[in-house]
Amino acid sequence: MPKLFGTDGVRGIANQDLTPELALRVGRAGAHLLALESAESAAKPAGMAAGAAGAMGTAGRPLLVLGRDSRLSADLLAAAVTAGACSVGADVVDLGVIPTPGVAFLTRHFGASGGVMISASHNPVDDNGIKFFDASGCKLSPEMEDMIEARVVAKQDRLPRPAGPGVGQATFSREHVRVYADHLVSAVGGQSVLGEMSIVIDAAHGATAGLAAAVFRRAGARVVAMNDIPDGRLINVECGSTHPESMARRVREEGARAGLAFDGDGDRVIAADEKGRIVDGDQIMAILGLDLLARKALPRKTVVATVMSNLGLDLALREAGGKVVRTPVGDRNVLMEMRNTGAVLGGEQSGHVIMLRHATTGDGLVTGLSLLAVMARYGQSMSELAGRIVKLPQVLVNVAVDKKDKLQTSEKVATAIERVREQLGHTGSVLVRASGTEPLVRIMIEGRDERRIIDMAAGLAAVVAAELGGEILQRRQQ
Repeated sequence: MPKLFGTDGVRGIANQDLTPELALRVGRAGAHLLALESAESAAKPAGMAAGAAGAMGTAGRPLLVLGRDSRLSADLLAAAVTAGACSVGADVVDLGVIPTPGVAFLTRHFGASGGVMISASHNPVDDNGIKFFDASGCKLSPEMEDMIEARVVAKQDRLPRPAGPGVGQATFSREHVRVYADHLVSAVGGQSVLGEMSIVIDAAHGATAGLAAAVFRRAGARVVAMNDIPDGRLINVECGSTHPESMARRVREEGARAGLAFDGDGDRVIAADEKGRIVDGDQIMAILGLDLLARKALPRKTVVATVMSNLGLDLALREAGGKVVRTPVGDRNVLMEMRNTGAVLGGEQSGHVIMLRHATTGDGLVTGLSLLAVMARYGQSMSELAGRIVKLPQVLVNVAVDKKDKLQTSEKVATAIERVREQLGHTGSVLVRASGTEPLVRIMIEGRDERRIIDMAAGLAAVVAAELGGEILQRRQQ
């Protein structure tokens, strides 16, 4: 049986791979283990108000905070996860459609045993997923996920089945979403901090629809909103952070100062400058990192990024006296390194940026607000700020494959990668990895000669496709 948890929770085609029966078992196992972990932890989450958990759930019972994006299958899976959690004696407060980082924040804020988000983030409409947060609002460790998985696939379900008053209760509440909105505005200094800046927002028909525009207006911006109705048929379809081109075009048409495009669950953001040019996660991290450096607010002068980030990020930070520490791909790896080193800023080129003073996971709204606040603070345009990072050419090729697991054992692929690495020498880098959420192998090559790295990527993709039974889907240059 394939491993249940990928790089970001349990994912699959809803009602086929990720069935309500499976979701119920995941809900049972997850709720039970989170309750045990929370009960065993002596330390309370920082900033938790006394009695807050009791105010939301039944005293003495573990509590889970649950949210979802706008996918059509979200109600189906949320109901199954809720039933599973209640069946082991946990209460569930269902927040409805809310960004993933909102669930993480409210889990910590109210002292819940854990949080659950029903979302497949930036994935296609048919996909959905289940991801958990612990009582501190952080994604679960691989060890904790393995413990949940072992209970889900066990031949005999030995988890508790309380009866009568021991059965958990479920409630639906939207009022707590306002608590998250208040947190977002206060994170950047309160209302009107953006000084009537004109911006375009693309909510991707997802979890930030309605909320993002309202929050940015409270912060003082004049907002033109796109794709601002939560619609499970259109979430991420040719819009949002994976397709920011229409947002960027709208910025030019409106004469706005900047644009922001969020993904379906709101943990990523990609920006555009006033000229309609895309500003990716590396550039956003550079802008935020350089600002923190200038204000002596960047511990150890360090930003954490993954191996996918452009070398230009390193060069920009280095010139200002800072540095970049690299991790394997995945926001969980970034967060782990941040916590180990005391860093407060890290993220990925995709726009998944973690600002640890304000969030325990990537929060596109916090990142977007902070980015615009830097513009307001210095009185500079987005293009001026983004211009401080000079990116090396990169090529990214995706190959759809039938045998993703064979990537690590194929000698021909390994030989082809080593050949490219030798050709690049110290002037570039190559990364070939299997996607943790899709049947894809991603090939990224970076170097000074764009034509040369395009040819290298094409040759390497051909080897991967031939060896792993695949098809080359796309090539992206940046």
